[in-house]
Amino acid sequence: MVHKFFCFALLLLGSQAFAQNLPKPSPAQLAWQQLETTAFLHFTVNTYTDKEWGDGTESPSIFNPVKFDANQWVSALKAGGFKMCIITAKHHDGFCLWPSKYTDHSVKNSPWKNGQGDIVKEVADACRAQGLKFGFYLSPWDQHEKTYGTNQYNDFYKNQLRELLSNYGVVHEVWFDGARGPNAKDMQYDFQGFWSMVKELQPQAVCFSDAGPGVRWVGNESGNAGETCWSTIITAGMAPGVADSKYLNTGDEKGTEWIPAETDVSIRPGWFYHPKEDDKVRSPQNLVNLYYQSVGRNSLLLLNVPPNREGLLCPQDVAAIKEFRSILNETFKTNLAKSGKNKKLVDNKLSTWINAPEKAAIEINLPKAATFDRFMVQENIAEGQRIAEAQLEYWDGSSWKLIKNFTTVGYKRLLRFDAVTASKLRLTVLRALAPAQIAEVGVYKASMKESEK
Repeated sequence: MVHKFFCFALLLLGSQAFAQNLPKPSPAQLAWQQLETTAFLHFTVNTYTDKEWGDGTESPSIFNPVKFDANQWVSALKAGGFKMCIITAKHHDGFCLWPSKYTDHSVKNSPWKNGQGDIVKEVADACRAQGLKFGFYLSPWDQHEKTYGTNQYNDFYKNQLRELLSNYGVVHEVWFDGARGPNAKDMQYDFQGFWSMVKELQPQAVCFSDAGPGVRWVGNESGNAGETCWSTIITAGMAPGVADSKYLNTGDEKGTEWIPAETDVSIRPGWFYHPKEDDKVRSPQNLVNLYYQSVGRNSLLLLNVPPNREGLLCPQDVAAIKEFRSILNETFKTNLAKSGKNKKLVDNKLSTWINAPEKAAIEINLPKAATFDRFMVQENIAEGQRIAEAQLEYWDGSSWKLIKNFTTVGYKRLLRFDAVTASKLRLTVLRALAPAQIAEVGVYKASMKESEK
């Protein structure tokens, strides 16, 4: 008996020691993940040329959003439940949506507001006024700037980055897109210098590039995080723009760095506004599906909603995101497990949790028999991501029946399945990297609108 107890104690101490070494999110990463849904705003000269990628030769004279209204953008996004706006301050064409001191290729040479306007400022101010967080996209690839391809370009880019980090209030995300065309000049970006500047001037901000350092690309633009999605990866040898998309999609359970996935996707086929796509806006139901495939798989949904040539979000886009949020609110308004015995699992706090040893089932009792078809589980990710495999079952009155086997949980896992009626379920962690810490569970019946066409 003493021998068995000694072995168990050693095993427990070993797992606790391993748990202490698990990668964990920074406070900024933890806050970012809990935003769940954020919005991209792709807007530049491409909006007027009907292109996706400009070439840097566009005249600023074509940029004239005569009805531009940042408050309309932010109000619509807020109604859609989005918690942050990220504006394309400079895309690959090099045109700047703010009056940069370091180039003439900007709004200061456009007819909009007689060259006195600043899109970035108005978006940042609207976000602040309406309680949304603010971020910006600053393309490293610049087809207009003549110093691109030389070491001097890194200084030019840092000057522009400093302007955006210093003059627009608090910034919560900075996007460093690694994309560039096949015929682009060879350019070695000083990413370490860029990221250091963000850390110095906006320490609460997370930095996006294909492989971090704050958050990573999910590996596609179709709105799908991996069915298995770890927040951890190994970045050694992974340069922005060349990182393996399959690896980024699933992450790595052996990863040594906490760099969670961001799922970026557009509400339209293109990233910029095109009149021919006015009838191709994703339906609210399609957007809900994207939510399950991103937020519901331990990622964050970054949805692009492109302003039109007048400088407004289109009515059909606005209606789609509003109904998207309405459907989600209806599905998740009533947690059928709320009256259960374990209050820590239904208090909407990741910081309260229960241990879930491998193979030891957690029984979830409902106040009475109910019909449900959605299940939510969250880990206490402040202490790392631990669950590798798990299963969910329900009691049919005489035996336990399998609902679904699944893999990673992380910040949030959402399961969809055919409706069942039961008064209790059980969740079993089958394999974990360290003793699992279950923070939240939810049992729901989906809105009828989820399946409407």
